[in-house]
Amino acid sequence: MKIASFNVENMFRRTRVFNQPDADLARRYSLGAAELNLLFEREIYSGADKARMVELLTELGLSKADRNRFAIFRSIRGNLFKRTGGKPLEIIAQGRESWIGWIELEQEPVDAIAIQNTARVIRDVDPDILALMEVEDRRALRQFNDHVLTQVGGRGYEHIMVIEGNDERGIDVGVMTRESYPLRLMWSHVHEKSESGFPLFSRDAPEYEVRTPDGDRIWVIPCHFKSKFGGDNVSSRKKRALQAGKVAEIYKRLRKEGDRNIVVLGDFNDTPESAPLRSLLKETDLKDVSQHPCFDTGTYKGTGTFGPGTATHKIDYLLLSPDLFKRVTACGLFRKGAWPGGGSKPRWDVYPELKREEHAASDHHLIWAELS
Repeated sequence: MKIASFNVENMFRRTRVFNQPDADLARRYSLGAAELNLLFEREIYSGADKARMVELLTELGLSKADRNRFAIFRSIRGNLFKRTGGKPLEIIAQGRESWIGWIELEQEPVDAIAIQNTARVIRDVDPDILALMEVEDRRALRQFNDHVLTQVGGRGYEHIMVIEGNDERGIDVGVMTRESYPLRLMWSHVHEKSESGFPLFSRDAPEYEVRTPDGDRIWVIPCHFKSKFGGDNVSSRKKRALQAGKVAEIYKRLRKEGDRNIVVLGDFNDTPESAPLRSLLKETDLKDVSQHPCFDTGTYKGTGTFGPGTATHKIDYLLLSPDLFKRVTACGLFRKGAWPGGGSKPRWDVYPELKREEHAASDHHLIWAELS
């Protein structure tokens, strides 16, 4: 049995500003849209709230028009603001009940070669259980499975599931399993709340019960924790810590209930020695496959799972309960679809179709483990 985790950075459509080389621009739009949507939900808009809305709408280029290349202001009922000639934008809504609307970030198609390279990675690793991060929705995952994966000669998956999470940008977590590894019970944690009353998980951390051909039960928990996008501040570290702590709690509950076969995997957006991940990596008996003696990083010896692949870029994990860890016969990183860097000496071998950075399957490297 082979298990893998892969942040695919969307299958077909991705938030347009995320594809821009200007990281500050992407940060401004992503954080600005998120803050505006939170402000819009307030029952009563204070003077400070209104001033901040005007400031953010102006920063996002939405003070004079409802749409631009990167963002859309949607208004379904009522009016949030008034535009009058050359005068500054004026917020006229008094609170959430006054109007219905939100901010959306524009999306654009993912490069066609990149989509095919994503399929090639999955084809070549050929896992029986595959957890995916940053998937648009179940429909997109089914289309990818039925049309793209088979087009490059890969084996399609029978069981495909995505539970829509809390991120409005279409970057959910999903799972695909082979016909002989059916999905049984599913338990979403999308409604878990933090102390402040906001959703705990940026996406979700669902529990999937998978049955093996021999009838054994494996719990698979795909995760995508709060990113460092926009700066690794106190707030983002605290949220990652809360998310890791909740997943550790879920794991301990399953263990207490007698389950011995548990996999926690995904993009944790932090390094192994980081404080936010301590409750999951240090305070449970979960084992990281990258610590297994047979862990293979390929010709490039860096242990990182993102970007250049250095140790400081290890943010993707495949954690196994002790009983599963004992069964590992092979494990490693698969980098052939990741951009190897420019220059005359690329860090690792890539597909011949990967000629430019935008052709990369993802910035992340697939992590896998084979079990007896």
